[in-house]
Order: sequence, then structure tokens, then C-alpha cells
Amino acid sequence: HVQLVESGGGSVHTGGSLTLSCVASSDTSLPNTVAWFRQVPRKGREAVACINGFSTAFSTGDMDGRVTISRDEINKIVYLQMTDLEPEDSAMYYCAGRDGLSCVYGVGDFTYWGQGTQVTVSS
Repeated sequence: HVQLVESGGGSVHTGGSLTLSCVASSDTSLPNTVAWFRQVPRKGREAVACINGFSTAFSTGDMDGRVTISRDEINKIVYLQMTDLEPEDSAMYYCAGRDGLSCVYGVGDFTYWGQGTQVTVSS
């Protein structure tokens, strides 16, 4: 059973940067495909970025061009580097994994989820 744990959230000002980490539990490897989603209260989760089983990375949505996703297979970590943050980026950020090799962006396409890490951007 894959367990994912996010960290790295926090509070920054507009224009700031943060790097989030998603670590797979010690007895498992990273899922083939890992994505980051974000969610604000009363709204559904939206995809931010995804990296597939071939380490091809994609970003999507409002953060496209401001995020970089990468993976470290040895340490079983997926990173999300975020730059030029805006107050609208404030959300709970979740790491999600799936066994398939392709990046998709539906919440229901992902089997494994972390508990989330909060990002708050103030003006």
C-alpha cells in the first residue's frame, strides 16, 4: 500500500517561492505517475502538475509556467517548485499517485493520496 506524505507548505508573500515535497513510504516505491493537485474551500481539486513513469513533466491550469515538477527515484521524492506566487495560489496542495504510466488530470484517475500541505500567499 503506497503512502504519500507532503511537506514544504507555508506562508509567503506575493512573488515568493516555495518547494513542496512528496515522499513515498519507506516500504514502497514512488507510483509510476505522480501529480500535484490543489484545493480551496468549497471547490474541487484541480491539477497543477504531473510527472509520468518516463519522467516527462507537465504543468497545467493557472500555475502553468510557474511550477516545475521533478522526481528523485532514489529518495522516493517528487518535488513541486513554485515561483511568482500570488494570493490566488493559496490552497491545500495534495500529492497523488497512480499505477498507470501516463499523466491524466482527473481526481478519480489517482489511487494514492497524501494528506495535503497548506500554502498561503499574502499580498
